[in-house]
Amino acid sequence: MPHNPHATFTVDSAVELAVLERSGFVESRHLGSAVLLAADGTVVTALGDVTTPVYARSALKPFQALAAMQAGVPLRGAQVALACGSHVGSLDHMDVVSGMLRAAGVREDQLLCPAAWPQDETARNWLVRSDRGRSKLAFNCSGKHAAFLWACTENGWDTSSYLEPNHPLQQGVRGVIEEYADERIAHLGIDGCGAPVAAISLTGLARGYSHLAKAPGDHSFNARAATIATSMLDYPWAVQGTGEANSVVMEDLGVIAKIGAEGVVAMATPQGVSVAVKVLDGSLRATSLVALTLLAAAGAVDAEKVAEVLPKIVEPVLGGGRPVGQIRLGPAVSALLD
Repeated sequence: MPHNPHATFTVDSAVELAVLERSGFVESRHLGSAVLLAADGTVVTALGDVTTPVYARSALKPFQALAAMQAGVPLRGAQVALACGSHVGSLDHMDVVSGMLRAAGVREDQLLCPAAWPQDETARNWLVRSDRGRSKLAFNCSGKHAAFLWACTENGWDTSSYLEPNHPLQQGVRGVIEEYADERIAHLGIDGCGAPVAAISLTGLARGYSHLAKAPGDHSFNARAATIATSMLDYPWAVQGTGEANSVVMEDLGVIAKIGAEGVVAMATPQGVSVAVKVLDGSLRATSLVALTLLAAAGAVDAEKVAEVLPKIVEPVLGGGRPVGQIRLGPAVSALLD
């Protein structure tokens, strides 16, 4: 039966990536697919269907940021990382975005992302106490949107339509995604922030991250891609938030990491070994566990260091405030460690 061009892979073509066990009973199962590529782009491990398109969601943000930089946006330091990030809306995050808007000569109300309460408790409490309410700065995609607006002011493009697929900026984004993934976008939809979101294969997503991660050590790559890879690792707090999974992985392991909504994550080592995961039920809670296990099993990251990181980023299974179970690997993944 031919694949439906308007749907991702099915349960029949997925594998059990992880399970949640409570009190010795398997309570939930996470089915999905995962792929690990060697530095030269060859497939080392493929679990499930890794060629059917998925919406890569926010895992595409580094490529969207790269398109903005190629359009002339002079992002620097934490601004680069924040443009690539899905941040928790801390005061520091919002401050960086505000600085980007000032540099671009635009206002907060020109951001086309929704207003939101921050995930960060301190920032949320401050917005409540100051009667400011929800803020567009606090939305997790605000850094990307600020970079989009800045690209418009740098080029004289319309700022009110920067999310339209036919806008020059979005045409540039699609070009970058296809160049780095080395495949055509299969479908274009609308992301949670209102921006266009591309459907590409997990293999293409992993390939794109491999190219990004290798860029700092390979002068044949775009220098701006090298800046993105370096900045994500130099400012991991700006990509997600202090203590958050992506930030911990980058800070402790030196591996570029980026989640995407609905169960997507992509990671890559500086050498270019890369991994991409999609959990079909949309849950993120097992994605980093699976991705890091694939990298460790391939010898791309130190297994002992991964073992130290996992308790920091994999949520515990609690009963009455104490551990009563765990999220553990499915057989197809755990077999890689044998």
